[in-house]
Amino acid sequence: MRSIGTKLTAVAGTALAFFVLSMPTHAQATRTWVSGVGDDVNPCSRTAPCKTFAGAISKTFINGEIDCLDGGGFGTVTITKSITIDCTGGFGSILASGTNGIIINIAVNANDPLRTVRLRGLTINGTGASGTIGTRTGLRRINILQAAAVMVEDTIISDFTLQGSSDTRSTAGKLFVRNSVIRNNSGTGAGVAGASTNTASVENTHSINNGFGVAVGNGNRVSISRSVMSGNTSAGVEADAGGVVGVDETT
Repeated sequence: MRSIGTKLTAVAGTALAFFVLSMPTHAQATRTWVSGVGDDVNPCSRTAPCKTFAGAISKTFINGEIDCLDGGGFGTVTITKSITIDCTGGFGSILASGTNGIIINIAVNANDPLRTVRLRGLTINGTGASGTIGTRTGLRRINILQAAAVMVEDTIISDFTLQGSSDTRSTAGKLFVRNSVIRNNSGTGAGVAGASTNTASVENTHSINNGFGVAVGNGNRVSISRSVMSGNTSAGVEADAGGVVGVDETT
């Protein structure tokens, strides 16, 4: 005959086993960290940071934040959920030779009602090599496929063969570019380019030595204020038929 104590131990053991089995395999944090000397096998905590944005984003919960603990090159990344990437506290770089720097593709999702990306304090460079020639080889710095809103602040975009920021969403969304420099994107490229029925705001931004400073597609509405469009080979601001541009205190 088993004692009451034995029965209680058996019940407690069963409950504990159920609890362990029901726990998530990989918990995600609201805030994660990357470091130039980090490792993507780490949990991306402040004391054990990851090495790349791609490694950190898989361990960051929806609408969470990835911060740069120190300077480093943190690699290209595809964003499929609301996220903040903030490197204003340190030098955060993405080198995108022969590829896109950041792809944003957030599908409609009940668990992600905001569908918003915030990028701050980044340097994104498309430089690369063509044989023995040092040139620009990156495609697009930011390629927006799906999202409700994208905010780019205090960021430098340089040396891409296509657009600095390309907004190709087929459904309406918003793009905000503020306090940024977009430069040296090649002859057919634009500092900021958009299509469909999106709205964009460009504020206190220098778009220089590109194909176009800002290119506005049919159905887009773009507001440009306190900005400089200089040395662009085709036009400072170009709008297709059906595109609407408002310019204030811009040269």
